[in-house]
Amino acid sequence: MSVRRSKLDLVLGVLHAVGGGVDKPTRIMYAVNLSWRPTQAILGSLVEQGLLEEFVVAGERRSRRRYGLTEKGQGVLRYFDGAQLLLDIDDIATTQ
Repeated sequence: MSVRRSKLDLVLGVLHAVGGGVDKPTRIMYAVNLSWRPTQAILGSLVEQGLLEEFVVAGERRSRRRYGLTEKGQGVLRYFDGAQLLLDIDDIATTQ
């Protein structure tokens, strides 16, 4: 039986993926292992909150969206990565 991921885990997964250089929506979806609708909802929410910025790149047939991590988004990642290190959450999860 697998454990459901929290919304926080999903959001942090998206931020980590974008921070790691993944900028296309479909690639973000695959990196975080989500379906399309939740990915779109999370990306929209993160753009609204100022954690990601959306770029529109004009293509030959249609425009394409790309995402980048803002300074605020980098700060959130640093904060939660630091909290995870302090709590050793990975060690707790594997011992149960």
